Amino acid sequence: MLAVLMLAGAPALAAAQGFDHSHAAWETLLGKHVKVISNGNASQVDYKGFVQDRGALQGYLKALSSVTAEEYNAWNKAQKFAFLANAYNAFTIEKILTRYPNLKSIRDFGTYLGNPWKDRFFTLLGRPQNLDGIEHDTLRAPGVFDDPRVHVAVNCASIGCPMLGAHAFTAEKLDAQLDELFKRFLADRSRNRYNPQTRALEVSRIFEWYGKDFEKGHKGLSSVADVGARYADQLAETSEGKALLREKKATLTFLEYDWSLNDVK
Repeated sequence: MLAVLMLAGAPALAAAQGFDHSHAAWETLLGKHVKVISNGNASQVDYKGFVQDRGALQGYLKALSSVTAEEYNAWNKAQKFAFLANAYNAFTIEKILTRYPNLKSIRDFGTYLGNPWKDRFFTLLGRPQNLDGIEHDTLRAPGVFDDPRVHVAVNCASIGCPMLGAHAFTAEKLDAQLDELFKRFLADRSRNRYNPQTRALEVSRIFEWYGKDFEKGHKGLSSVADVGARYADQLAETSEGKALLREKKATLTFLEYDWSLNDVK
């Protein structure tokens, strides 16, 4: 009887323990194939290394795709965010590998036909899905997470994008991980900076395209100018520049976005 009861409970136990929320497989791959550069504020991806480890990558993707909507809905908010952000980044790399090394930008897939963000090339939570579905329809959907740091969590395989972190997102560390990546993004002078010659806050076009995400009051941020004020130490070199940012007196301008592949040089 005991054996029968144990067998009967095995599927439920397996379901409860089934998904690895430490994302250990993804953590290992990132540790091997992400090269942190620019004093820790940017990274490059060793796609050639990912090619060699593609079996391990596809094993992780299979684990992501095996999660049902019912399982997902039972998770807490941080577990859901970590799952979606890791999935976005892992499936993006898989997409690049389908053409690598014969591409120089993710946009080489096409911006209309073959669009890599709209192509439903994988299954997630029991249905065909695309990258836009993860980012815009779920992570950025009003009332779901309302966290503008999503823009440093997902990586579009481009130099202009905030760095792909060298660690997998996990629920326990998520808030600290997002804060750290956001700070590093703003400290990267190639993407965001205060220009003392023009007295302008020059920032990534992410803040132009998704400016409204920074107006929802998350952690007290209600505008891009608020971002500049809070992260003045990262954005400006001089005390004068930092003061101008904190007073929100700098002119706001947007830098060109570099869509080149973020491959290891």
